[in-house]
Amino acid sequence: MSEVMVDSANGKAKPESRLEEPICRDLRSTDGTADASTQIKTVTSESSTNTVPAEDISSMELANVPKDEESAQNRLYIKRGHVVNHDGMQQADVYIEDGTVRYVGSGADFVVPGGCRTIDATGKLVMPGGIDPHTHFQLEFGGTVSVDDFYKGTKAAVAGGTTTILDFVLPKKGESLLEAYDAWRARADPKVVCDYGLHVGITWWSKSVRDEMRILCQERGVNSFKCFMAYKGLYQLNDSELYEVFETCKELGAVAMVHAENGDIIAKNVTKLLTEGVTGPEGHELSRSEEVEAEATNRACVIAHQAHCPLYVVHVMSKSAGIEVARARRRYNGTGIFGETLAAALGTDGTHYHDKCWHHAAAHVLSPPLRPDPTTPEFLMKLLAQDDLQTTGSDNCTFNRNQKELGLKDFSKIPNGVNGVEDRMSVVWEKGVQTGLIDPQRFVAITSTNAAKIFNLYPRKGRIAPGSDADLLIWDPKAVRTISASTHHQACDFNIFEGMKCHGVPEFVIVRGRVCVEYDLIRVAEGQGSFLETPVYPSFVYDALNGVARPEEGLEEKHARNGIQGLELNAKSGHEVDIPDTYALPEKYIPGPALSVISGDSQLSTPHSARGHRPDGQKNMQESTFSISEELDKSEARSCIRVRAPPGGKSSGFW
Repeated sequence: MSEVMVDSANGKAKPESRLEEPICRDLRSTDGTADASTQIKTVTSESSTNTVPAEDISSMELANVPKDEESAQNRLYIKRGHVVNHDGMQQADVYIEDGTVRYVGSGADFVVPGGCRTIDATGKLVMPGGIDPHTHFQLEFGGTVSVDDFYKGTKAAVAGGTTTILDFVLPKKGESLLEAYDAWRARADPKVVCDYGLHVGITWWSKSVRDEMRILCQERGVNSFKCFMAYKGLYQLNDSELYEVFETCKELGAVAMVHAENGDIIAKNVTKLLTEGVTGPEGHELSRSEEVEAEATNRACVIAHQAHCPLYVVHVMSKSAGIEVARARRRYNGTGIFGETLAAALGTDGTHYHDKCWHHAAAHVLSPPLRPDPTTPEFLMKLLAQDDLQTTGSDNCTFNRNQKELGLKDFSKIPNGVNGVEDRMSVVWEKGVQTGLIDPQRFVAITSTNAAKIFNLYPRKGRIAPGSDADLLIWDPKAVRTISASTHHQACDFNIFEGMKCHGVPEFVIVRGRVCVEYDLIRVAEGQGSFLETPVYPSFVYDALNGVARPEEGLEEKHARNGIQGLELNAKSGHEVDIPDTYALPEKYIPGPALSVISGDSQLSTPHSARGHRPDGQKNMQESTFSISEELDKSEARSCIRVRAPPGGKSSGFW
């Protein structure tokens, strides 16, 4: 493997840094001529006569780059693709220069400049690069450190089509938030191969924490803070502390985040199960059942509402918790509450905890856990389809076999975490678009655009438009790959999606204008990514809370929800029948308002997938609608829920 790094002071190459080994290929353009920019030359550093600025280096083009090739690195033309944004799809060409999208439109109206590499995307989808809002690279947890560091983790992300990640700074109890933030930056900056931002965990509470939150918002580029309702004695905050954190977030224009599980109940259950001799991985899920997640989710939404603070519920893993997010969004007219689920929750389930192989079961342990109900993945995907949940993360926090063995005789000591950063995009496509539940536009929304909007990176990220960063994918919806630990790029020795056949593969992944993935070839260099500041007061979050009308957002949302606006959440139904509680919640536990089924005579139109047109009810994807009808069975009807409007009209707003 070539060992070269770049001295940022003078831009010269020097030995020692990890890089992907150069592979010489002569890639041909559509007219049969060799594209100079794709002929990768292996030249020793001693023979180099030109130096290339560190910020312009792709790991394959390190030495002796002629002027025309250097120009081609900065200019890229993608022709004849179908450009997909969350709010529309069009056949268009895309021109990129110096890491920025400069033109999107008809090729007939654009003159391609000289020295420009051209990629023919005929029959392919050109989409914004994925944004993973939830990763944990190099995380110290349970006496060990997750094996995907910021190099391996972001490299795997890019391999799978994700071009931006948001990681979590998690201070130890009593540790300065600013010192923890600096430590995370020191770990990440030299290693990341794509752009990244940071959330900060509020793992303890005091006046000094409040003061440091202000500094992080005003000076360090942070606009989101995560609270824990679980991990008693380690990270857990009580309700009073949660309220104060939420108040502070509102005051600063930040987004509050919450890990919603009842930590007090979990602690009691863990002690009880271990006393009864339950020590294996199955005890993990038994100690924190669905209602434990659902109760905390509802409580967090209520506290946030009382504090007038926007709330982002991370890793919604169960039907019950998903229903609580849906109820809260309906109570507050879709403002102020946002929900995230994981690739893990969409692509597998909790039946693995009972596998006879301890290591197999332990490899699936994360919190909240996967649920043993095998219908959970489809249910959560339907919540994403109808905008009850907005984003998909990976919660990538990987530990190898020997690390998981720390809990060999006590499930509570198994390090929590699974893979997902590399396979997230493919899993969402397979479980959403390939099954016909969502269309490519909604795919873009839930894997990229919504996260960009919530954390104030849009339209720089999450969109293909002039002025946006050139983070994009050329996606082949017909290509197929099989997920396996033997072929993935992550450092972990297990893959929870092992053997899953996925339709939809990123043939090209472009990060800030650099072609970093080209079919099965990866070209990345440590440190080529940059830290992203996330400004406070994201308009997507705060405009609605503050009653600011955004007319232009109305049209976007019509498309962004895959036609789900036809659900009419607050309209009165001819069938005001409460949905039976079939989601493992006790009869007396109904924290949210009563739910009712949408009218049985409403129209059905299912969006078509990339596999081709679906029969009956098909419409142009930009004008598709989706609602409940008698054709849906009872289980499907229960997944499309709304709140009965109060007497006298529409429900009140967030305040």
